[in-house]
Amino acid sequence: QVQLVESGGGLVQAGGSLRLSCAASGSIFSINDMVWYRQAPGKQRDLVARIRSGGSTNYADSVKGRFTLSRDNAKNTMYLQMNSLKPEDTAVYYCNADVKTTARIVLSCWGQGTQVTVSS
Repeated sequence: QVQLVESGGGLVQAGGSLRLSCAASGSIFSINDMVWYRQAPGKQRDLVARIRSGGSTNYADSVKGRFTLSRDNAKNTMYLQMNSLKPEDTAVYYCNADVKTTARIVLSCWGQGTQVTVSS
C-alpha cells in the first residue's frame, strides 16, 4: 500500500505565492518520476511539472519561470513552489508518482488533490 498526500493549497491573491507538498508513504522501495497535474473546472487534467529521481525537471510552458519543482528523496516528498500566481492557475492540483513497492511492483499512485484558488 502506498499513499500520496498533498498539502499547501489555499486561496491567494494574484501575484502571490503558494508551496505545495506531496508526501508518499507506505511500502516504498523507490520512486521514479513525481508529477504535478492540475484540473480546472470543466477542463481536462494537465501536466504542470515533472521531476525525475535524479532531479531533472520539465514544466508546462504556462508555468515556466514562475513554478519551481524539487524533491527530497529521503523524505519521499516533492514540493512545488508557485510564484507570481495568476487567476488562470486556479485548479485542483494532483500529485502522481511512479512507485516501486517493497514487493517490487510498480504502481502509478495519485493523491486526493488540493485546491488552489487565485483571486484577481
